[in-house]
Amino acid sequence: MPGTLAYVPARAGSERVPGKNLQPLAGHPLIAYAIASAVESELFDAVVVSTDSEEIAGVARSYGAEVPCLRPAELSTATSPDIDWVLHLTGALEGEGRPVERFAILRPTSPFRSADTIRRAHAALLALGERADSIRAVERCRQHPGKMWVLDGELMAPLLPQPEGETPLHSRQYQALPPVYAQNSSLEIAWRHVLDGPLPTISGTRIAPFLTDPVEGLSIDYPEDIARAEELVRRSEAMLPAVGAFR
Repeated sequence: MPGTLAYVPARAGSERVPGKNLQPLAGHPLIAYAIASAVESELFDAVVVSTDSEEIAGVARSYGAEVPCLRPAELSTATSPDIDWVLHLTGALEGEGRPVERFAILRPTSPFRSADTIRRAHAALLALGERADSIRAVERCRQHPGKMWVLDGELMAPLLPQPEGETPLHSRQYQALPPVYAQNSSLEIAWRHVLDGPLPTISGTRIAPFLTDPVEGLSIDYPEDIARAEELVRRSEAMLPAVGAFR
């Protein structure tokens, strides 16, 4: 759709999984599946990768993505917020006269996100119109914050306030706790206006939920996650996007 861009972030300096974005899965690097799902969705004017690495840029281009510029080192640290590279990439595109009306962030760490996943989320955001600034993938949390603690000297205290005169949250069954959802790295889609104003963000303040299933939301965050993903593919319990020819 006009003015709709897919942004694929792929910095080189992953600490938990070194070289994460180029980690092979079923014969292709992780970044290839992010590019493939975006292309197959047929929603985007372009699939654009933000990276600080010439190697990653070359691989991304070989799978059909654009890399208009390299991300500066100061925007590529382990603590750099996403808004920094999003503003950098958007500025580069708009500086070339390419309008951005909506952008989707598709991280290589979610290889089972499909073209259909992206299309469903995009349609949901459009249906909301001006009622939402963005839509973000979430899933029902497995570790409920009602059972989380912070250390307080020799003791500890519940992370969340506890109801007075009732059974504490930490002592209730999971099914008796209010539903809580955790974001995953599958996707985010936002309108361009969230980048404007005195405090730009990647999501704005009116964020709609996009519920993913466990496979769509699976994220490669630790070395053992690669083995888990390989096993899902081997057992045909999950399907990867069809990757185009490597050039």
